[in-house]
Amino acid sequence: MYSPSTPLYGSARPIVSDGSRSPNLTFQVEHVSRPPSAMANRSPPEPTYDPEFIYRENVSKLIGAKARPFSVSGRIPLDPSQLVLFFRSKTGTTHSLDFPIDIDYNTPPALDVLIAACKRYPAPGPDSHLYESFYYPPNLPLTTSLEIANHPILDAVRNTLFPTLPVGHYLTVRRETLDVVLTGGRMAPQPRTLRNDGRIATLSVGLPVRFLGGSLIIRNNDGKQERLDTVAPTSDLEWTAFLGECEYEVETVTKGCRVSISYAIFAKSFGATALTPDPLLNPSQPFLDLLPPVLQMSRGRKIAFLLTHDYDVDPSVLLAESLVPFLKGGDSLLYHALKLYKLAPVLHWTAGGYIWPIGRPVEIFNDEPASRTNGSPSALPPMRGAFSNSPPGGLPPSVGQVDMLRVRVEESGAVPLADAEVTLLTDWRAPESAPVGKARVHFVSEGMLEKLVVNVLLVVFVI
Repeated sequence: MYSPSTPLYGSARPIVSDGSRSPNLTFQVEHVSRPPSAMANRSPPEPTYDPEFIYRENVSKLIGAKARPFSVSGRIPLDPSQLVLFFRSKTGTTHSLDFPIDIDYNTPPALDVLIAACKRYPAPGPDSHLYESFYYPPNLPLTTSLEIANHPILDAVRNTLFPTLPVGHYLTVRRETLDVVLTGGRMAPQPRTLRNDGRIATLSVGLPVRFLGGSLIIRNNDGKQERLDTVAPTSDLEWTAFLGECEYEVETVTKGCRVSISYAIFAKSFGATALTPDPLLNPSQPFLDLLPPVLQMSRGRKIAFLLTHDYDVDPSVLLAESLVPFLKGGDSLLYHALKLYKLAPVLHWTAGGYIWPIGRPVEIFNDEPASRTNGSPSALPPMRGAFSNSPPGGLPPSVGQVDMLRVRVEESGAVPLADAEVTLLTDWRAPESAPVGKARVHFVSEGMLEKLVVNVLLVVFVI
């Protein structure tokens, strides 16, 4: 018999006070690798559907597309039967092509001649055989009875794609190519690098030739893509415009023939201040010939001319430089003529022999400066050149009024022309009643509402 206190095994470990064994006696579990077949039998977890997240994503996409659209489409209200395409073949024969056309029903002989005169678009890569599209050679004459200027297409393009285009700039178009994609063919991506002609947008007009498929794919610089499903027009002509920075391609045409004409859109202005260096207007050569003698004798000086025409603006709100797109008549001719001579003319506000900096409007504060003149406005020396404010009764302003006005003008940032080293050029033969452009700034003087007449100076430094 063994005593209860005698251990059965000499190596037995003692029992701890809480009734469990020592902490170093723990379970060890090894992970057994499972065969791929067992893993394949496990069904993947089902994706969670979060309606709120999807809603936010869709709203984000909508607002992003609204903030910066890169394409716009529309229709031209034109009966296809009134459209005619004129072209000259390689043999020198002129042909005319009437619309609408359905090649599955009848193929006009002129269309066969047109396709035969086309050249194939190059397609890079080993899959070039998958892309088969053609373009009409630009050296052969081609025109249509469709006049883009007769329809408000450019207004729609400007309003949608270029809402911030500066005033004084206009959109013009130039016909580029006629593209043909036959059944089973598609157009390879046309990158932006192929169109380095200064365009800001491209316009594509589909001609009324029946086809199926042939969707237009447009991609912008951010990689965003728009797919436009175009069809042959039965009543109106379809057009699509997209930014010049975009690339585009045409998907496979499954039936028929896709024919379209593309146009390059440019931004122009009536002078050398345009976004592009090719303006719509240039001063005549006789006018340009009048400048060299004046510029030659003004080298190293800052000269100024008074503008002739009135411009309905508030000088207390706008800068004089903002008038550049609105210049008219001789003011515009002189400004752009100086630009053609590689000079940098700028516009300043001026009044009473003072000139405001280019970045300052004419701000005449309504607080009287008498307290800063020791109560004696006449203590200030008289100024040269009277300000043109008109007191009640049409009497000329007193010396005290002029001096107080001069203080307020100087407080607004204006400096005398002499201090600014600006030489004002005037016509010594012109009568005193010669026209000079005027604008007016309201201010309060001695409790009365007055108007300060302000002129515009065209200032240029002659190198």
